[in-house]
Amino acid sequence: MPALALISAVFVVGFEQIVQWKYGATGIVGLLMLSIGLKAKSPAVSSAGAVLLAVLLAGPVL
Repeated sequence: MPALALISAVFVVGFEQIVQWKYGATGIVGLLMLSIGLKAKSPAVSSAGAVLLAVLLAGPVL
């Protein structure tokens, strides 16, 4: 069980670093809002984070 927790923590930290490297601080804020909204079961906060990430991803296309 501790190995699974360690692997998941490494994956989350790595994913956050990739998002920050590619999308900057705005990407981290969107990811943070999405994760906080999901944990708090707040659809408004999680939706705002998801929309922010979607705008960042679709920005070059638009």
